[in-house]
Amino acid sequence: MNEHQGAPLVVAEGLRKVYQPSGFTAVDGIDFALAPGEAFGFLGPNGAGKSSTMRMISCVSPLSGGSLRVLGLDAATHGPEIRARIGVVPQEDTLDEELTVRENLLIYGRYFGLPRPVVRERADRLLEFARLTDKADEQVAALSGGMKRRLTIARGLVNEPEILLLDEPTTGLDPQARHLLWERLYQLKSEGVSLILTTHYMDEAEQLCDRLVVMDGGRIVAGGTPRELIEAHAGREVLELRVPPGDQAVTAEKLQGLADRLEPLPDRLLLYTEDGETALAAVHARGIVPITALVRRAGLEDVFLTLTGRTLVD
Repeated sequence: MNEHQGAPLVVAEGLRKVYQPSGFTAVDGIDFALAPGEAFGFLGPNGAGKSSTMRMISCVSPLSGGSLRVLGLDAATHGPEIRARIGVVPQEDTLDEELTVRENLLIYGRYFGLPRPVVRERADRLLEFARLTDKADEQVAALSGGMKRRLTIARGLVNEPEILLLDEPTTGLDPQARHLLWERLYQLKSEGVSLILTTHYMDEAEQLCDRLVVMDGGRIVAGGTPRELIEAHAGREVLELRVPPGDQAVTAEKLQGLADRLEPLPDRLLLYTEDGETALAAVHARGIVPITALVRRAGLEDVFLTLTGRTLVD
């Protein structure tokens, strides 16, 4: 993990969001902080409270309780000043499809009161950053999903923000487009931009985040670096066994004592252990012949399964 110095850029204490008139509590008293130059992630399923938290940080949704300071300012009273200094990449692309790629950047820059020459220079630089220079004069409607996502990120950088908020940045993109987007985010981070992102993709959280918190039901159930979370909640390796339908309960009984923890899923059994190959040999020694067996490194998906008892899916 990188060592991040300086006062936190975002500090939340007891942060709550309750929607009226339903009274639904989306965020239920959470604490977190963002260090300068850090990539910080909120991980969790849809409905966990991630987007509600992001909307409070970006000062477009008032908090219902607790305190939230962004860039040293109180989010409850200094929304306009905070919004001027952060960039936002919403979950849904809100580009103007009838305008060209360049026009989307130029018009958005004017919202921040930037002089036209400054906006033009930044637009050229951001088009290059987003690998969209050759598409500058095309209508947005003609772009692929990945290109639109890169343009949305470029647009969020027009005001040269100190913090960039990304809500589910790669949802719906193919693997190639996702990796290109990750490359752009790495570049931003290397240039000193602090990132806050939400995701329900395990690999994305592991790739991009220095630290992250796992949210479930509006609360933070764990936090740390990806490696710390995996070591604390899942161990080193996982042995996945597929057994005939109907044999799971009997097989699980026979496997008792072979692993630190055993997790039955509808289609397989997971054995959490420090050495998957040794555990597999012990499985065979007990006369159990699975349909398939796989030893893999433990990951964040296993962390979520351990903490919530379910896989991280929509």
